[in-house]
Amino acid sequence: MTSLVARPARSVKASEARHALLATQHLRLMMLMLLFAAAVTLVVGRLAWLAIEGRPTRPAILGAAPRGDIVDRNGEPLARTIDAWAIGVHPDRLLGDRSEIAQKLADLMPDIGSQQWFYAQITKKVSFTYLNRRASPALVEAVNAIGEPGIVFERESQRLYPQSSLAAHALGYLSTDGKGMAGMERALNARLTDPAQNGTPVQLSIDSRVQAAMESELGRAMNDMQAKGAGGIVLDVHTGEVIAMVSLPYFNPNRVGMAGTEELRNNVTQSVYELGSTFKPIAMAAAIDFGVVTDMSRRFDATAPIKVGGYTIHDDRGHEQKRWLNIPETLIYSSNIATARIADEVGAERMQTMFRRLGFSTKPDIELVEKGRPIWPTYWARTTVMTTAYGHGIAVTPLHLASAYAALVNGGIWRPATLLKAQPGHEAKGRRVLQQSTSDRMRQLLRLVVLDGTGRRGEAPGYRVGGKTGTAEVAQRGGYARNTNVSTFASAFPMDAPRYVVIVMMDSAKRVQANSFQTTAAYTVAPVVSRVVSRTGALLGVIPDDHRDIDESDLNPLLWKAPNKKEEKGSAE
Repeated sequence: MTSLVARPARSVKASEARHALLATQHLRLMMLMLLFAAAVTLVVGRLAWLAIEGRPTRPAILGAAPRGDIVDRNGEPLARTIDAWAIGVHPDRLLGDRSEIAQKLADLMPDIGSQQWFYAQITKKVSFTYLNRRASPALVEAVNAIGEPGIVFERESQRLYPQSSLAAHALGYLSTDGKGMAGMERALNARLTDPAQNGTPVQLSIDSRVQAAMESELGRAMNDMQAKGAGGIVLDVHTGEVIAMVSLPYFNPNRVGMAGTEELRNNVTQSVYELGSTFKPIAMAAAIDFGVVTDMSRRFDATAPIKVGGYTIHDDRGHEQKRWLNIPETLIYSSNIATARIADEVGAERMQTMFRRLGFSTKPDIELVEKGRPIWPTYWARTTVMTTAYGHGIAVTPLHLASAYAALVNGGIWRPATLLKAQPGHEAKGRRVLQQSTSDRMRQLLRLVVLDGTGRRGEAPGYRVGGKTGTAEVAQRGGYARNTNVSTFASAFPMDAPRYVVIVMMDSAKRVQANSFQTTAAYTVAPVVSRVVSRTGALLGVIPDDHRDIDESDLNPLLWKAPNKKEEKGSAE
């Protein structure tokens, strides 16, 4: 028979103590493991967040299709999305002498800024700032060799305009977050960023060769004549395609932050001007089309100024004929008096009808958002009708004028302008604003102005240019600046079979040797048109031919003391 022996109480207590100690250690170990896991999770989560959110310009780029390229009508790149390096700095992490660092950066990136500019950037009271958003791998390597831990590098997509300032106002630019802010970048923002397009390039109507020629010739003339601004446009008269669009002063869309308001403004589509005598052919076309003038030999009294309602209309000094002028002579000698008399017979209603047909009462018709509203007379008094006929009292953009002249010479069809290349058979539908016969007559008259009138310096040998000069005093508060002009030459070529309109405008040119100390259109902008046409005509498919021309033989006998054309041509050259 077994007997039960009781454990000592001390042994039981020791066992319980050991169990309690083990439980406490186990709990502490579990808590330590949980803390370690939480720390690891926090670190991993932070790294993931930084990978997604840490770079301000990357999320939109990583999460969306690349912005589509923009090319010219021949496929030449005008705007591209590229992979590039960004160079930034944490000013508070720089270790070396900041003046020395700034000098080294300026030596490596002189196109970005001077030593003073870099010094200002690296001493900013900010945690981070960019120094270069479009750096090459070689530049990144060179900057990295400076050895500053505060200078950091990042790979990101960037918008590049490989032609620099070429066609800047037509292209526009992007904001820092990649949105189109002006030009076709703004107008086509949805299309260029549409994932369904998968980055498909958009083809503009611009011909970069013609654009470069216009920018070169107009820029040189503007600088030589110390003008405030200028604008130029080449327009296809049958499709409305803008082949070249130049606004000066220009800007570089790669460095848009350095441009001011005047540089960013598009003078071709935003700025409105009184364009002077370039309106006379339009008034003449209205008179012919409405049947007011049916005979080119009909004469109008230009012997003395007209006084109407306290306003005196006179011809410009140097052009006064002080005699009765027929229709060709009115344009050749650019008579305000004779034009005013013709407009008076056309009347307010019909003159407004013609101007409205040509779009002068609304903003220019083109894809761009940057468009100026014309200054349209609020009350069409008799004097208003007379003065608007020669371009005073009404202000429009150079693009308005280009579209109107296209209708004058293309058979009478007005079409909206476009910066997109038109596919054959898909040109914008136009509307008839003039009879074919009126357009045919206007081509003759415009050619005579270049052969025998104020547009002689606009002739380009072999290209049969026709056009009209226009010089108007600059409108200002309280009246007009007597010694400051806006000069314009509106032209088309070749006049026997018109293909292109060329408009060149210059604002506030100075009297200098380059314009023979004359600020009228004949001396400032007509020669620019001549050079542009001579440089680009063949590129546009117009072969120069000295043996072809429009037939104006029925008008030549009407000219009083008609000059010998061969002699005039020789003297103009």
